[in-house]
Order: sequence, then C-alpha cells, then structure tokens
Amino acid sequence: MTREGALLIMVAVALVLLALGVWAWRRRTQRDASLTAPVGELPAGAVPETTVSGLYVATTRHDEPLERLAVRGLGFRSRVDVIVAGAGSTAGVALDLTGQPRLFIPAARIVSVDQATVAIDRVVEKQGLTRLSWLIDDETIVDSYFRPQTVSARALAAAVQNILTPTQTPGGDA
Repeated sequence: MTREGALLIMVAVALVLLALGVWAWRRRTQRDASLTAPVGELPAGAVPETTVSGLYVATTRHDEPLERLAVRGLGFRSRVDVIVAGAGSTAGVALDLTGQPRLFIPAARIVSVDQATVAIDRVVEKQGLTRLSWLIDDETIVDSYFRPQTVSARALAAAVQNILTPTQTPGGDA
C-alpha cells in the first residue's frame, strides 16, 4: 500500500468517526428536546448567601452519572458561578455558566444535594464533586455536578442544604 492510500484510509476513518459523533449528538438532542433548562433571574427578595466559583461538569439522568443530557444551556462543561440564595419562597440556586443565560432552580424543585466522585468525563478525589438533584420538569429528576474551586464540595453542598426544607434530604454517597 502506498502512503497516499494509507492517508486516504485514515482520512476516511476520521470522517466516519466524526459523522457518527454528530449523528449520536443529534439523536441525544432529539431525545432530550422535551427538557428545558430553568432560565431566569433571582426572584425579587432572594438574598444571595453564598457564591462559589468552579466548573460545571454535567447534567445527567438521576443516578446515571454517565448519561449526559443534551439540554440547551446544560449540555457542555463550563466555568460556573453557583449562587445559593435564601429567604423562604424565593430561595434557590442560580447558575451563571459562561456564555449562557442565568439559570435559576427554586429550592422547591431541589430533591437533594450531596457529594460524588464520578460524573461522565470527570473522576476526582473521593467526594470531590457536588451533586445537585432537582426536578427539571414535574416528573423528571436530573443530577447536576459541580467541581467547586473556591470552597470544598462539602461546603457547597452544606450551603445548598441550608436553604432546603426539612422534607428535602441530603443524598447518599455516589
């Protein structure tokens, strides 16, 4: 085989792999088209209690840390500022992801918060990620993973736990 022939085969293989990746992502976006990120500002009266900078890792199906969701605004890794806001009915968590509109998750939609070690393409020290489980619609629970850089994952989880009602519980180990 000539060098040109080998080069053509390598280019063809690369193009096929690229096409398969595009095809898989399009199917994933079609599958998740019914899910929408909660775009919105902090409600009037919400009091920002904690702001944590770090990395947004992914949003996955609940208890499936390797199944990334292709939800607009939450589909890709990014830098993030997580703002934990208190004050009763206006409590919640705001996410400022780079290049995306602010997302606000009301405390009433948060199911649990805990720590994790693995999420899709990120494996860290034991309990090095914060996992926020929340309702993206009326029945679908998703897990969003964060890698805090200004505080520990435990401190971020504790800050979110402080705004939850007693019926909302911290999750287990992941």
